[in-house]
Amino acid sequence: MKHSIGMSTMKRIQLGFTLVELMVVVAIIGILAAIAYPSYTSHLVKGRRASAQAHLMDIAQRQQQYLLDARSYATSLTALNMTTPSDVSAFYNAITVSAVAGPPAGFTATAAPKAGTAQANDVTLSINQAGVKSPADKW
Repeated sequence: MKHSIGMSTMKRIQLGFTLVELMVVVAIIGILAAIAYPSYTSHLVKGRRASAQAHLMDIAQRQQQYLLDARSYATSLTALNMTTPSDVSAFYNAITVSAVAGPPAGFTATAAPKAGTAQANDVTLSINQAGVKSPADKW
């Protein structure tokens, strides 16, 4: 006895995905991406800010050593024998160091985000001779 597959049984066998199913998957992926992407970019901004903060902390440390050696603060990174790392200089304008002769002597090191980069909407970071970091909520 031969078993034959009828037309009604053949129509029930599904060989692929329907357009509706594919569109549902695309919509779900789009929703997930819309939620995840801003979080990802925020994480990148915070990581770049941390690099700039670490560089400013290095500058502050070198300034203290320079003060012990020269009895004044340096007015440039060159005087401190420092260069800005490429991961910082790519997203922040040249790190500026300004010194005040005093009394009391002081300095401020500043990192301003570059316009036209992903870091452009971030804050300008600074640290001074007393270790005061601004803005305090971003450190």
